[in-house]
Amino acid sequence: MNDVVQDWLTVPDIAKKLGISVVAVRRLIEDRELIAVRRGERNVLSVPADFVDGAGPVPALKGTFSVLADGGFSDEEIIDWLYAADPSWPGGATTAMGSIQAGFKTEVRRRAMEEL
Repeated sequence: MNDVVQDWLTVPDIAKKLGISVVAVRRLIEDRELIAVRRGERNVLSVPADFVDGAGPVPALKGTFSVLADGGFSDEEIIDWLYAADPSWPGGATTAMGSIQAGFKTEVRRRAMEEL
């Protein structure tokens, strides 16, 4: 997992970026608006930077998180799936995350459902 994601944000980083409290960020994680994993030497709770835009969590991700989690994927496996290289994604993307960023959330969710 650490190899597939280029940039990570910690909970305080997200709070600062969005202008909200750390408690509010933790609530976003609890509500599955964001998914986070512990990483690094200090086991810091971190979120892929792509999961957050200037307005908050990327809205197209929540449904994809739900589909994959319902299929038994752990948060680490969800992140791996979103960033796994596959040149067949639409929009010129090479990952599911890239396709979501290009506006193809329906196709991403369709393929996520096929994983079940």
